[in-house]
Amino acid sequence: MRQILIIGMLFFLAGSQVRADEMRPAYLEVRETAKDTFEVVLKVPAAGPNKRQPLYARFPDDCKILTPANVTYTGTAFVERSTITRKGGLAGTEISIEGLTKTSTDALVRVQNLAGNSQTYRLSPSTPSMLVTAAPSSTQIAKTYTVLGIQHILEGFDHLLFVLCLMLVAGINRKLFITITGFTVAHSITLALSTLGLVTIPLPPVEAVIALSIVFLATEILRGNRTGLTYRYPVAVSMSFGLLHGFGFAAVLGEIGLPEEEVATSLLFFNVGVEIGQLLFIAVLLVLAGIVGVLWKKVARRPLAPALWQPATAYAVGIIATYWTIERIASF
Repeated sequence: MRQILIIGMLFFLAGSQVRADEMRPAYLEVRETAKDTFEVVLKVPAAGPNKRQPLYARFPDDCKILTPANVTYTGTAFVERSTITRKGGLAGTEISIEGLTKTSTDALVRVQNLAGNSQTYRLSPSTPSMLVTAAPSSTQIAKTYTVLGIQHILEGFDHLLFVLCLMLVAGINRKLFITITGFTVAHSITLALSTLGLVTIPLPPVEAVIALSIVFLATEILRGNRTGLTYRYPVAVSMSFGLLHGFGFAAVLGEIGLPEEEVATSLLFFNVGVEIGQLLFIAVLLVLAGIVGVLWKKVARRPLAPALWQPATAYAVGIIATYWTIERIASF
């Protein structure tokens, strides 16, 4: 029963990745290129060339359009580029995403002024607008990037499956949290190096190796060799692969961008958000495992032994990760 539940959840996650395009957040970038002149780029997720979400950027009424929107379709999104102007700039005004209240998606908004100061907000159906400030506070940046970190890890199914495998290898004990924290520390290093432009690696090979890292852990779980290096030193394994996963996280921040005046703060709190997201995922799994264990014991009148469900879980994870590996290598 327990293994069926876990396998079903895993295949649901895999299938959800296919449908994720419809749930990806929209992205609006407003960058001041000259005094009181702004380049606007709006990316709206799409499920096809004729399936654009009805999302549109709205600015103050006294804004003037210098260049009408030029719309292109990239295969996954509609991209609108335009130029606007407003006397006095946009500080103190409100920007909104029209149509957001009628969807189940979010929108990332990044505004950068001529001095290089930028602010990033995540708008949602309940809060479809934001107030542009001259310079965002450290508190606002910390909050925004913490939420972005949490949301990214909870939407990153490959990262979640990797964490699940780490749970099965490390066990439910103090070693698990040390292992997960080691993973966070490692990907924080490469995330910072990549985001700051000190190390650059093409993303497609990184994504393929990330999927391959899950296959490796699933194989180790199936082998069940508890005297091997993986089981004896799970922290070393998590940190080694964590270096790779950091490059994957960097791709997200590459799209969102970092406020130039608060790079350290935004990086720190994005990582804090990732760690919180991982711990939330672990907590949910532990609660579900406890519930299923109690139900199994009542029905079968005996505890649910790991030998009954760990191999099935490892097979399911391995199959999904193998599919991802092949798919990602084919996209090179």
